[in-house]
Amino acid sequence: MFQKGQYVNYGNHGVCLVEDITHMDIPGTDKDKLYYVLSAVYTKGNRIYTAVDNTKVKMREIMTKSEAEHLVHEIPNIEQLPVANDKTRKEKYKNALTTCDCIEWVRVIKSLYNRKKDCIKKGKKVAVTDERYFKEAEDHLYGELALSLGIDRDAVGDYIASSVKNCNIIA
Repeated sequence: MFQKGQYVNYGNHGVCLVEDITHMDIPGTDKDKLYYVLSAVYTKGNRIYTAVDNTKVKMREIMTKSEAEHLVHEIPNIEQLPVANDKTRKEKYKNALTTCDCIEWVRVIKSLYNRKKDCIKKGKKVAVTDERYFKEAEDHLYGELALSLGIDRDAVGDYIASSVKNCNIIA
């Protein structure tokens, strides 16, 4: 069980602060059931109520500083998502984003970054869905890294670029 004041990564909401753990006083809810009251860190005014025993949405503690530093140094070694064809591509990205796993987010970012490079090289337009999945993966990853590393979210790209030699994959 998470504690009040702890930062967690909650599903597609990204990094959230556990503001409270309480019972809900709403008609139709189990009065004995405990709920987390979460506040999304990077989406102001976004309050989330989720049952403590909820298993449908992934929720985990954010990385420690040393785990975040290790992840950044491992970025060059993390493989792209293998995508056989365009029909499975979107589904793979979507599934990877819902894992709440930083390595999967890096895989999505690397895959889409390289796909974008290829499109530009061929004079093709980048798909809107690709841009959306790239931004979502980047938002999740950068949000968690910023908090874990104690740096501003806007500085994460530069931090990654300076921490990993010859790495312009995410910056």
